[in-house]
Amino acid sequence: GEGSEGVDVRPCGACALVWSGPGRQRGGDGSKMEEYAREPCPWRIVDDCGGAYTMGAIGGGIFQSIKGFRNAPVGMSHRFRGSLTAVKTRAPQLGGSFAIWGGLFSMIDCGLVKVRGKEDPWNSITSGALTGAILAARNGPMAMVGSAAMGGILLALIEGAGIMLTRFASTQFPTGPQFADDPSQLQNPPFGEYRQYQ
Repeated sequence: GEGSEGVDVRPCGACALVWSGPGRQRGGDGSKMEEYAREPCPWRIVDDCGGAYTMGAIGGGIFQSIKGFRNAPVGMSHRFRGSLTAVKTRAPQLGGSFAIWGGLFSMIDCGLVKVRGKEDPWNSITSGALTGAILAARNGPMAMVGSAAMGGILLALIEGAGIMLTRFASTQFPTGPQFADDPSQLQNPPFGEYRQYQ
């Protein structure tokens, strides 16, 4: 389960293109501490589908608004109308494509967590490769191999970058000593006892 030893907790699998990285990092005292909290596996799929749809719809909306504005006839009213039409037409389609990718990625990831009994970067890499292969299945075996390789390599780069970033951040910003709750254990101020006079 989440929080048990050996389980790696990471952000939205569908959003791996935007943020990723190991879900645990070493604290200053050598203990492991959780960086992210995720939903349990069955609910993770729904969560990742929604996050991927939102990311695709917003990103697609921005891209399509620029594209529609540039491709519209001359005149600001025509350009704004063309921009709005492109957004209404293509942004939901892009969001749906992202949601399919995210849902399939999460289902495979959850299956690997169940089969392997742990959650680590290999699950994400394998999930990316299998997702790419499944989504390219209609184009034949060669396309499946190419998409699987691209998905696996992309997720491996993202996971590697996340691990390196976490290690770099943990060396740059180590956690300091924990302060005691007991005020009697606090140090005296450097200037002795300070009184405020009115």
